[in-house]
Amino acid sequence: MTAEPDTPTQVALLECNLDDMPAEALGYALDRLLEAGALDAWYTPIQAKKSRPAVLLSVLCRLEERERLARLVLTETTSLGVRWQRLDRTICQRSTLTVETRWGSVLCKVKRLDGQVLSVKPEHDDCARIARERQIPLEAIVAEARAAAWRALESTGID
Repeated sequence: MTAEPDTPTQVALLECNLDDMPAEALGYALDRLLEAGALDAWYTPIQAKKSRPAVLLSVLCRLEERERLARLVLTETTSLGVRWQRLDRTICQRSTLTVETRWGSVLCKVKRLDGQVLSVKPEHDDCARIARERQIPLEAIVAEARAAAWRALESTGID
């Protein structure tokens, strides 16, 4: 089982409104932000001044990455400024576990709170690849991988 790297409980939220960018450029900017280390980034449809349809670009990042990613927002979008705020968050612990199914290996994400396992989620890409290769329903692979992960966790005495 592999633990995920420490996830910060204090983060920065960067935001700006964009009402004059083509969809392709919006997608490119979002990809660049994620590649550059944003913890998450997304668009929300909004209505801007003069009743223009627009998007709110939101970027969640580590505090120490705030200035660098704000500069990237200004470089890769039409925005003239970036708002930001410091946020506290409560997070679950995460780890990964690779399990064997009768069709192949599947990586599973394990979610814990205070050490207690809350859920196990098989990696969609692994399950989808196996489903395509083997011509098996996706849900059958997901169900078997989830069951195998729970068995593996129980056999190690981990709740």
